[in-house]
Amino acid sequence: MHVFLIILAIVAGLGIAGYFSARAKAYALAGESLKRLNSRPAHHASFVAMAAIVPAVLLMAVWMVVSPLVIGAQIRSDFPEGVQQQPAAAQSLTYNTVISVAYGLRQLPEDARARVDEDAGALRAVLAANGIPLAASPRPFVLSSAERFNALSAASRAAMAVAALAVALVSLGLAYRAVRPSFHARNRVEQAVLAALVLASTIAILTTVGIVLSMLTESLRFFSQVPPADFFFGTVWDPRFAAAGESGSIGQFGLIPLLAGTLYISIVAMAVAVPIGLYAAIYMSEYAGPKLRAIAKPLLEVLAGIPTIVYGFFALVTVGPLLRDISAELNGLFTGSYRNFIEAQSVLTAGVVMGIMLIPFVSSLSDDIINAVPDSLRKGSLGLGATQSETIKRVVLPAALPGVVGALLLTASRAIGETMIVVLAAGVAAQLQFSPLEPMTTVTVKIVNQLTGDLEFNTPQTLVAFALGLTLFVITLCLNVYALYIVRKYREQYA
Repeated sequence: MHVFLIILAIVAGLGIAGYFSARAKAYALAGESLKRLNSRPAHHASFVAMAAIVPAVLLMAVWMVVSPLVIGAQIRSDFPEGVQQQPAAAQSLTYNTVISVAYGLRQLPEDARARVDEDAGALRAVLAANGIPLAASPRPFVLSSAERFNALSAASRAAMAVAALAVALVSLGLAYRAVRPSFHARNRVEQAVLAALVLASTIAILTTVGIVLSMLTESLRFFSQVPPADFFFGTVWDPRFAAAGESGSIGQFGLIPLLAGTLYISIVAMAVAVPIGLYAAIYMSEYAGPKLRAIAKPLLEVLAGIPTIVYGFFALVTVGPLLRDISAELNGLFTGSYRNFIEAQSVLTAGVVMGIMLIPFVSSLSDDIINAVPDSLRKGSLGLGATQSETIKRVVLPAALPGVVGALLLTASRAIGETMIVVLAAGVAAQLQFSPLEPMTTVTVKIVNQLTGDLEFNTPQTLVAFALGLTLFVITLCLNVYALYIVRKYREQYA
């Protein structure tokens, strides 16, 4: 990686040099009047800089993707015949061992490296002594394969450096020669920027498509083993990890308890976050002075930067025990029995803490939307004799309502996808019940549970995680689309 950074720095230096050289040349060609140039000197300079940097960077990116594949194919072809006849998984394991040994050899000091050369059987001990443990003693051919891997990698890096620098210099020279008064440098620069924007958009779209296809493919494998009706309408979640692989004992994968827990906790969280966040937004937007707003708004938004695991610890250590103890005191006050009726891990605990986490999302989005309402509406209402509170209730909030509703739906999507707070505050019990004082769990928690462990990747117990993920994706997608629909359909246009 350090070689890549060095080459990148050199290429960037060439681009900077080309920028200032082309800029000076453009000014020299323009003379006393820039009107002689078809494009401004900055456009000529930017064109030369991009010509020096972009092709070389693209070449290095392609090289770094293709080179490991080529080197890996050569290393695998040198494996003994007995290894090449093994299944693909076993060959991949051997190749990973070669890579680990190759990395270890590069990190060894000279004396340790000399010891390995003298006694190959001491390889594992030497690597372990230098902080590079191996699961087992590698077979004799692994050392030679690792050395060949290092040699090929070094040769590849050297070739990449030469090729990248050559491309950068040639592109720089050709672009510099193209600088002349009639050259349409601005058009070329705009085309390059447009291509970069299209590439970024394409990457984002393809990433989304890839995520959907990967989940859909694995979900279809799951539904080939478990009927969709049993998954979507089942009321029992019992994957039976211990019985995985046994005929007729794949377990029960009812989605209803998980979906109910997800929606239940999200509703409680929104019941906490929406009033507090919305009232905070109204106060900061309509009542707070500029100085107070400049202090209060950043302090409130600090909550959005706290990791969710910290909220989980807060729920586990503070909020859960507090609710449990309060319930015990209330029960003792009214019945004489100090038995708590609120569990430390419960829907209420998770909902309250998640609601606290969502407050800055609601307040910040709502505040921006309320501030977008034109002041002319406020002044007109006040000029007609309405009070400030009446103006807020009858003018400002109705005008901002579509945007606020969209913000609340986006916040609900954020609540549905939360995991860590639920794990620590609501537990992992997949049960279907209606009391918010008892523990429940969510879809995201079970996705983590199903992908944790050493089960084979083709079992229903593992593949169900993709079905859960696809279900959650569809739910959040529908919420987001509906939020955008509301905003666009009911948005008021103000002159």
